[in-house]
Amino acid sequence: MYKTIFSGDQMDKSKKQAAAIAAVMKHLKAEQEAIAFQAMAATALAARAAPPLKVWGYSGRQAQMQMRTMMQIKTFK
Repeated sequence: MYKTIFSGDQMDKSKKQAAAIAAVMKHLKAEQEAIAFQAMAATALAARAAPPLKVWGYSGRQAQMQMRTMMQIKTFK
C-alpha cells in the first residue's frame, strides 16, 4: 500500500510543536492586548484631569463680586 510521509511518532511531535507555538502566540497576543488596554486607560485618565487654572479669569470674577458686595452694603454713594 501507500507509505505515509510521517510516521506516527513524528506526527505526534509536529502536533506538539504546533500546540506549543499556538500557546506562545496566544500568550504574546494577550500581553499586547493588556499593554494596549493600560495605554488606553492612562490616556482616558489624563483626559479627565483638571483643566489648567485660569488666574486672570478668577481674579476678574472676584473683583466683580467684591464690587457688587460693596454696592449692596452702600459703600459707594
